[in-house]
Amino acid sequence: MQKYKFFTIKLRTNAIFAHQFRSHYATLPLHRTQRRRYQNMKSYLKNLAQRSLGSFIALVKIMLPVMIVIRIGGEFGLSELLGVWLAPVMGLVGLPPESGIIWATGMLTGLYGGIGAYIALLPSMELTVAQGSILCAMLLFAHAIPLEQAIVRRAGASFLLTSLLRIGGALLYGAGVAWICGWSGALSEPLELGWLTPGQTDSDWTSWAISTASSLASILAIIVLLFIALDILEKLGVIRRITTALEPALRAIGLDSRLAPLTTIGLLLGLTYGGALIIQATRDQDFTPRAKFLALSLLSLSHSLIEDTGLMLALGADVWIILVGRVIFTLAVIAILAKIPVFRTPAFQ
Repeated sequence: MQKYKFFTIKLRTNAIFAHQFRSHYATLPLHRTQRRRYQNMKSYLKNLAQRSLGSFIALVKIMLPVMIVIRIGGEFGLSELLGVWLAPVMGLVGLPPESGIIWATGMLTGLYGGIGAYIALLPSMELTVAQGSILCAMLLFAHAIPLEQAIVRRAGASFLLTSLLRIGGALLYGAGVAWICGWSGALSEPLELGWLTPGQTDSDWTSWAISTASSLASILAIIVLLFIALDILEKLGVIRRITTALEPALRAIGLDSRLAPLTTIGLLLGLTYGGALIIQATRDQDFTPRAKFLALSLLSLSHSLIEDTGLMLALGADVWIILVGRVIFTLAVIAILAKIPVFRTPAFQ
């Protein structure tokens, strides 16, 4: 009897040990999964910080000198003088003269330079939401002309023609939106930015420096949020779905079906990406001058729809004006260009 009792106790002991053994090792995959998730999150946050800080530093290198120059110009009355010269042009789109400085800065230095001028001059201007949206739309249509149109020329389209298309398109679109908003009274409320420190209009340089630093810190936060949003959209496959949805529309307005996918990428992510892809594609395939001109004209008018639009929304612009209307206007312009007889001549074939 004692012998059986001994074997029973031993079997129970072995069973308990086996259960504990299985329980211990069953948790190992969970620990590994948790560690892997932790490592992935740590790696992502490190990458996010590097991308955000890298973009922010590049932005500050452009924005801060522009803001300082505008500040000094304001001290000596140069801003008012330039405003008088630009007043006739900006009057066409219903904007105050000072806004011409912002647009001209953006056209020469790029979108970030334009944003720097915008932040520096906005507190001294009394803009409505409609006016702010028009100015942002014009910056999106025509910015970094020397740099971006050099890429366009390298990809196979005329520097001069595409530059005039961007500037003329910005003015035409701005004038049209100004007329519609003036006629309907839409977006007539004052433009107010909660994150923009009002001290930038003070005569004290210390107050200006503090308010400028505060505004730049807000821009850094906006950049981080933009990168996170882009990553989420990419992870969810939204960007891929948008790309797929846009391709038929681009073919319908007359773009070469072989260039439509590349143009769509540039439309969403930027002219630099799209231009580089088209440059590479032209090395592998033959495209007519007309096909390259239409694709690159579309990219010149509208590109980086996600990131650049996000920045303009942070500046108080209306999404219907800077995104929806801009894309519709761009598609309409390219469809008209595709029908113009001169672009069907042998020189463009």
